Amino acid sequence: MKLRQQLAQLLTLAYVFAGAFMLWKSLSVIANSHSPIVVVLSGSMEPAFQRGDILFLWNRDERQKVGDIVVYEIEGKSIPIVHRVLRDHHNSHKQLLLTKGDNNAVDDLSLYAKKQSYLNRKEDLVGTVKGYLPFIGYITILISENVYFKFGLLGLLGLSSLMSNE
Repeated sequence: MKLRQQLAQLLTLAYVFAGAFMLWKSLSVIANSHSPIVVVLSGSMEPAFQRGDILFLWNRDERQKVGDIVVYEIEGKSIPIVHRVLRDHHNSHKQLLLTKGDNNAVDDLSLYAKKQSYLNRKEDLVGTVKGYLPFIGYITILISENVYFKFGLLGLLGLSSLMSNE
């Protein structure tokens, strides 16, 4: 009977992960973004967003406006950047954006790829911020930056699993 209980727990865990994955992919399709939810990792957008805020993105707008807060990725850098559109240039085929963090003194030219003066809306943008939850994402920051917290959390999960089997 114990084997059957363990298999049932494993199957339940697999259902939870499959459900979370389906929810993530559904949100990705709806928002037209490979990452519809991101966590703010720095203080460059303070006071608008604090470190640890969770942002909800939407990438179905035709154009971004000056003042929109966007999330973009630069080739060769793995972390998405959350900044405000400072300037835009567009024609009927493409839109180019210059961004800046609210808490930064200068624009983002130094963050862009080599020889890149503007972001290409279609190639570089992950999405426009449409909503947020304050500080909820701080657990993600703790897990990624603090090894002791990560292993402590894993230990608690393991203890919880062992105690529920008795």
